[in-house]
Amino acid sequence: MQRFLLYILFSVLSVSTMLADNVTITVDAETTVEVNSNFRVRFTINTQDISNFQAPDFKGLEVVYGPATSRQTSMQSINGKVTQSSTISFTYTLTAMNPGQYTIGPATVQSQGKVIKSKPVTIKVVKGRGGNTPPAGNQGHNPQPQRPQAPSPQAGISANDLFMTATASKTRVYEQEALLVTYKVYTTLNLVGLEGKLPTLDGFQIQEVPLPQTKQLMPETYNGRQYFSVVWSQYVLFPQKTGKLTIPSISYDAVVRYESLTLDPFDAMMNGFNGVEERKKQIQTPELSINVSPLPEKPADFSGAVGKFSIRSSVNNQDVLTGDAVKLKLDITGSGNLKLITAPKVNFPSSFESYTPKENDDYRLGASNLEGTKTIDYLAVPRNPGSFTIPAISFTYFDPDARAYKTLTTEPYTIDVKKGKGNAAQDIADFSKQDVQELNQDIRYIKQGKVRANDGSATQLFTLNYLLWYLVPLVVFVVLFMILRRQHQDNANVGELKKKKANKVARKRLKLAASLLQQKRQNEFYDEVLKALYGYITDKLHMPQVQLSKDNVEAELSSRGVNAEMISSFIAVINDCEFARYAPGNPEATMENVFEKAVSLISQIEKELK
Repeated sequence: MQRFLLYILFSVLSVSTMLADNVTITVDAETTVEVNSNFRVRFTINTQDISNFQAPDFKGLEVVYGPATSRQTSMQSINGKVTQSSTISFTYTLTAMNPGQYTIGPATVQSQGKVIKSKPVTIKVVKGRGGNTPPAGNQGHNPQPQRPQAPSPQAGISANDLFMTATASKTRVYEQEALLVTYKVYTTLNLVGLEGKLPTLDGFQIQEVPLPQTKQLMPETYNGRQYFSVVWSQYVLFPQKTGKLTIPSISYDAVVRYESLTLDPFDAMMNGFNGVEERKKQIQTPELSINVSPLPEKPADFSGAVGKFSIRSSVNNQDVLTGDAVKLKLDITGSGNLKLITAPKVNFPSSFESYTPKENDDYRLGASNLEGTKTIDYLAVPRNPGSFTIPAISFTYFDPDARAYKTLTTEPYTIDVKKGKGNAAQDIADFSKQDVQELNQDIRYIKQGKVRANDGSATQLFTLNYLLWYLVPLVVFVVLFMILRRQHQDNANVGELKKKKANKVARKRLKLAASLLQQKRQNEFYDEVLKALYGYITDKLHMPQVQLSKDNVEAELSSRGVNAEMISSFIAVINDCEFARYAPGNPEATMENVFEKAVSLISQIEKELK
C-alpha cells in the first residue's frame, strides 16, 4: 500500500513538471457584441502553479466586474497510468459605450520563473437592436411589474444597469425665478439602498419637495430599454445671483441584492448560508448648468416678488375712537418667492401711531414653485379726532412669463375718528412699537404769573451748596465712567457674551413658542422653536450663520463631548419642526411633544457644555 501511494505521488510530481514546461494562456471572448451590453473575457491557464497574473489594458472598454477567479483540478488513473490536469481562470465582465473595433492586449503570468503571454484578441462592438418588442396580444395593456433581477457575481453592475438622471424644469430663468430640479433613478437590478443628498449650492435658495419615504419602483422604457424607475428627490431652487450657475454632480451610494447559486463557502458563512449577497456601487448624477438673467431696472416700489400674485386688503373698523386700534390686513396670494417678499409700506396719517407689521406665511411646495399666501397685519392707533384717509397700498412684482413688472393696488380707506377713551392695549401687545411720535408736544404755553428774579447777590463762592453743584456731577461722572468701562470690557468679547446669554435667549424664545402653542398657531410655533434651537447653537458654539447646517451642528456638538444620543435627539427635533408643516396627523399633539423635547434638550446640552 505504501509503495502504491509513493508511486502515485511520484507520478503526480512528474506530470506537474512536464506541464510546467508547456504553460499556456487561452483567451475566451465573443468576437461581436452590442453597445451597452455586458460581455465576458476569460483567461484560462493550464496550471495553477503560477504567480503575478497581470490583466491587459482594456482600452476603450469599461470593466464592470472582475476578475472572478475559478480553479479546477482533475486526476485520472488508466491501466496504472496517472494523469492530472489543473487550470485557473480569470474572468472579466466588460461593456462598451461606443461602437467600433477594440483590441484586448496580451495578459501575462509567471510560472517556474518564466513569463507567459496570451494572444491579443479583437472585439467588434455594434449598435444595439433597440428595446424589447412586447409579445403579441399585449398591445395597449400595461404589464404587471416584475421584481428586477440582479446579475450573478461574475456579471457585475454596469453603468447601463443602474444610473440616475438630473433634470431641471428650466435652464434659463430670471433672478429669484423658481425652477424644479428632479433626480430620478433607473435600474434593472434589485436595488435595496441608495444614499446621497444635494450639497450646499452657492447662489441658490433651496426648498426640498417632501416625497414619500418608501420608494416604489415602476416599469418605464428609457432609451428603448425596459427599466424600473422612481423619482428619488426633488428641489425647488431660487437663484440669488445672475450669470451661469452650476448645480454640481451628486454622488450616491447604491446597494444591490442578488441570489447566488455558486456562493463561495466563506462568503456563504458570512452571509448566514442564505445564498444572498449585496454589492455596493457608487453612481454619479449629471451636472446641470442654469443661466440666470438679471431683472430689468427695478421700480422704486419693487417688493422683491418674482412670480404671479394677487392682493386683497381689509380693515377691521372705519369708525373708531381715539386710542382704538385700526387693523389693516393685506393678503398676497400666488406662486413664487413668497418667503423673500418685503412688506409694502403703508402711509398712515401723521396723527396715527404705527407699529411694526406682523407677517405670517402660509405656503406649500407645488408642482414646481412655492404656492400660498403671505398675510401682513398692520396696526395703527389714531390720537386725534377727525376724518382721515389711509391711501391705497401699492404692490409691484416681476412676472417672468410676461418679462415685465406689474403693479397691483388696493382700495383706500376713510377712517372716522371720534374723541373717546379707546383701549388698544390688547392689540398693541402683539406688535413691536415703531417710530413712536410724541404728538401735540411741540408747542407749549408760556408760563403766566409772577416771575421771581435773582440778582445774584445770594450766590456765595465756596459755600456748601456751591461745592455740591460741582462735586456731585464729578462723583456721578466717575461712577458712570467705571460702570461703562466694566461694560466695555464685558462686551469686548461679543462671542463670550452671547455664549453666556445663549440659554437665557433660547428660553425667552421657547416662552414665546409656548404662547403660540396655547393659541394653536402651528406654523409660527415651529418657526419659533427652530429659532430657539438654531439660535442657541449659534450663540453657544460661536457658529456663523453661513455654517449653520444640521451636519455642522452634529459635528460641532460631538467635538465638544456631547452625548451622541442627545445629539441625535437634538437633530431629530429640528427635523420634526421642518417636516411638521407638511406632515398629516394631530398637529397639537406633535407641537406639545416637540416643545417638551426642545426645552429638555437645551437644558441637557447646557449642562454638558459647562
